[in-house]
Amino acid sequence: MLSDAVLADIRALHEGEDRGYHDWSHPLALLGQLAEIETELDDPLAVRCAILLHDAIYEPRRADNETRSAELARRMLDSVVPAATLERAVRLIEATQHHAVPEDLPPGEVGDMARFLDMDLSILGAAPEAFDTYEAGVRHEYREVPETVFRAGRAAILERFLERDALYFSDWGKARFEARARENLRRSIRRLKAD
Repeated sequence: MLSDAVLADIRALHEGEDRGYHDWSHPLALLGQLAEIETELDDPLAVRCAILLHDAIYEPRRADNETRSAELARRMLDSVVPAATLERAVRLIEATQHHAVPEDLPPGEVGDMARFLDMDLSILGAAPEAFDTYEAGVRHEYREVPETVFRAGRAAILERFLERDALYFSDWGKARFEARARENLRRSIRRLKAD
C-alpha cells in the first residue's frame, strides 16, 4: 500500500481549476471499480498505482501527458513499490495514450491491462447523467477552444471510438459498459453535430 504522504502528494497533482473531469474524482471512481475486481488481477498494486497516477499530469493541449505521467510515477514510486510492480504500472499508464493493449505486452500482464483500460473508459458507459457531466467536464478542460472547433474535434474523437469493434477489452468491461457506452457516444455525437 502507499503511505498517506504519497497519496496526499498524488491527490495534490489532481487539483486545480483547469481540471473539469480529470480531477481527483476520476481516480477515486476507478478505485471503487478496482475493489470489485481486485482478486482477479495478477498485480493489483500495479493497477492501483496506474489508477492514481495515469492523469497526474494533464494539460489538454499537450500530446505527451501519458509519457510525462509515467515518468512522474517512476520517480514518485521508485523504492516505494517493488521494481516489477513499478514497471507494470508505467506500462499501464503509457497504454492510456492510445487506449489499446500493446501487442508486445508480456502475456501475464494482458488481463490487468485490459481491465485497467476498461476502467479508465468506464465513464463512456456510465448512466446518461454521469456521462453528460463528464462531457461538460471535458468541455471545461478545453474551454479556450472555440465552440465550433471543439464540437467538430470532439465528434471526430467519439466517432473513432464508435468505429472500434469493441470499446472494451475484458469480458467484465464489455458486459458492464459496452452497450450503454455506444448509446452515450451516439447521443453525444448527435448533440455535437446539431445546430
